[in-house]
Amino acid sequence: MGGRATDLIASLRTRRWLLPLVFISGMASLGVEFGAARLLAPYFGTSLYVWGVLIGLILIYLSAGYVIGGRLADRHPRDEVLYQITAWAGLWIGIIPLVSYPILLMSQQGFKELSVGLVAGTLLAVVLLFAAPVILLGCVSPFAIRLLLRDVETGGNTAGRVYALSTAGSILGTFLPVFWFIPSYGTRPTLEGFGLALVGISIAGLWPRRRLYASFAAAVIIAWIFLPSGIKPPQVGQLLYEKESAYHYIQVVQDGSKTELILNEGEAIHSIYDSQSLQTGGPWDYMVVADSFRPTQGAEVTPTDVAILGLAGGTAARQYTAAFGTGVQITGVEIDPDILDVARRYFHLDEPNVHPVVGDARYWLNTQARQYDVVVMDAYRQPYIPFHLTTREFFSEVRDHLRPGGVAVVNAGRTATDYRLVDAIASTMAAVYPSVFLVDVPAFNNTLVYGTTNLVTLDDVRHNLGLVSEPFAGSVAQSVLNEGDLRVSPYHDQVFTDDLAPVERLIDEIIFGYVTGR
Repeated sequence: MGGRATDLIASLRTRRWLLPLVFISGMASLGVEFGAARLLAPYFGTSLYVWGVLIGLILIYLSAGYVIGGRLADRHPRDEVLYQITAWAGLWIGIIPLVSYPILLMSQQGFKELSVGLVAGTLLAVVLLFAAPVILLGCVSPFAIRLLLRDVETGGNTAGRVYALSTAGSILGTFLPVFWFIPSYGTRPTLEGFGLALVGISIAGLWPRRRLYASFAAAVIIAWIFLPSGIKPPQVGQLLYEKESAYHYIQVVQDGSKTELILNEGEAIHSIYDSQSLQTGGPWDYMVVADSFRPTQGAEVTPTDVAILGLAGGTAARQYTAAFGTGVQITGVEIDPDILDVARRYFHLDEPNVHPVVGDARYWLNTQARQYDVVVMDAYRQPYIPFHLTTREFFSEVRDHLRPGGVAVVNAGRTATDYRLVDAIASTMAAVYPSVFLVDVPAFNNTLVYGTTNLVTLDDVRHNLGLVSEPFAGSVAQSVLNEGDLRVSPYHDQVFTDDLAPVERLIDEIIFGYVTGR
């Protein structure tokens, strides 16, 4: 009798932790989802398809957890079983960053070797790592309802309370990682924090009977301590800086005399600062001759106002300043304030004529009335261009912010033989601009697409390029004439709109074709 009374008292004491456990489990389930997305971003990106796979699998895991949790609750309706489930979930969440790190490094090797199987296999392995804790978290709500249920007449109220509390936790699990934990502390500490929260409340529920479960907390802390200090090693060069911002995984790499800005998967260079050479050989050089894409001029034309949408480290702004001096006023729009900080610290973005603005490029364009001689669009969330910056509506808005004779320039990626993205961008711009021209960047897999507000011929452009006398801009002009395959765009295919702009699918098809050799 005494033993039963003791068990009953212990059960009542531990049951008071059930509703807080439901809340924290709901919070952890969403926190894990955001943590998973950020863990994958430096290696696989954050495309619509990565998010779709991740969200779909999380829902599958939760559904499996609901079924398993309901059956377990009917067979073993004891609160200590639930606390053990959440303790294991917390421990698993805590060790995910440690276990996933070597797997993700294998994916980087797969990109280097163009191995589709290795890349797909590592993506699948990492996503499956999240199966166990999310399934276990899915067990919580049905299990808690079974333990809290006293009679059928109040069953609806009990279930409603549990699901409302779980959803409230999920809401907090959405906002905390996005607006506080990940930007302030990083992905790994965020996952560790959610793991420790689950382990902590599970120990509180088990404490009167199972003091040994404190070892779960110790195991998570030890895993945290022994995690590698870096997020992702650079593919080449020396790592100078890395950070997870609200928008990107940022790396600054020193490669010889060049400082390079690498974002997310690291498959492209977003900015270059070369201490020994002004000319980069990249697409930023070719942006400075945009004013030559006008009707035939009697003298060299130099821009006075330029807008760069996607400032990054400021390479294009620096090239414009080098070519035309501080008389050209440059407004550079960059959505990520941490990238602007990196630009000032590592890429010498300190020209007095450059005016950085933090904001989304399209929103910024639509909320100010100024007009420009050139608008450059170089906004990548590598390897993807944000879809709303590829549409007819967007290019119409750009045209409205160009002075008569002004030029819009888009930096479009490609492979040596696959021009489908160039085709899509040029076709869409052709629906807005009277003339569209293409220039390939010989040393990079990029093509610059120029859209003009006036009707312009190829002879006009060649004539104007021949007038460029400034040494740096003149060398770029000669490169366009001799190496860039300057041509009128032949593309008039699908026009992207705000309603339909499948740019991510198109780029994924290009990537898949490249790695498979098709």
